[in-house]
Amino acid sequence: MYKFDLPLDTREANAIARRRNGEQQRKSRIFDARTRQIGVDTAGLSAQIEEKRLRDQVENERKNAYDSEMVKNSQICTLLDTRQKNDTMQQNVQLNKFRSEQQTAASRREFDLYDPESKKKDKPARVSDDDPRCQVSGLQLFQGEDLSAKERKKLQQEQMREWIKQQLSEKNREKEAAMHAETLYQKKMMHLDSRAVQLGQEEDECRRNLNIATKSYNAALDAERKAKEAIDKQKELDDNFTELSNQVFGDTLTENPGVAQSSFGLTESLLTDGRV
Repeated sequence: MYKFDLPLDTREANAIARRRNGEQQRKSRIFDARTRQIGVDTAGLSAQIEEKRLRDQVENERKNAYDSEMVKNSQICTLLDTRQKNDTMQQNVQLNKFRSEQQTAASRREFDLYDPESKKKDKPARVSDDDPRCQVSGLQLFQGEDLSAKERKKLQQEQMREWIKQQLSEKNREKEAAMHAETLYQKKMMHLDSRAVQLGQEEDECRRNLNIATKSYNAALDAERKAKEAIDKQKELDDNFTELSNQVFGDTLTENPGVAQSSFGLTESLLTDGRV
């Protein structure tokens, strides 16, 4: 009869329990493919968090740069529009001033036809015997008695010359005003074109700097990714090597007799065979 009810040594029982627990943990690690191959990569998680933080920071900086450039361009456009409006208003003011001073109604050639004060300025029916306004019906001046024809023609010629001078002067003033307005317009357009070219160059420079920064950041991310892949690959090789070493040199494959040692001092094979 086998004596299985004998009391066990406490230390030996604890040692057996520890070995069993360790063996169970080792088996769980060996047979769990996820834990054996991947594990919990805290360094990788920290790197991913840092990478996301850097990416968000770069994105925020780029967004702030675009916003600043947009505000700057808006301010420049507003300033140019205000200047153009002021120039147009000033030109209109000068044009109205010129019209009010140089192109009055009284200076027109046919003003005497619709002058509202014509009745007040009109002369009597007869001023003198040589009044050219006297007609035959008035019996104040008869045909053939035009004694002031020479003076009248002279006055008409002088008046005609004066009208021609006024017309030439008005045409010259209008031409000069048009040339001045065209000169101002050309200067304004040249200024706007140069400003647009300058803004385009600044925008191109900003875009180039942004592309360079993006390229540098992508290169850094690529280098970091390659380094991480190399580290992960080396770690995987080390884990595989360790696992193979444990399998090859472990107690299971080497058939270590110490593993089969019974707590009663007898091997399990002898108890099974019934040799005691």
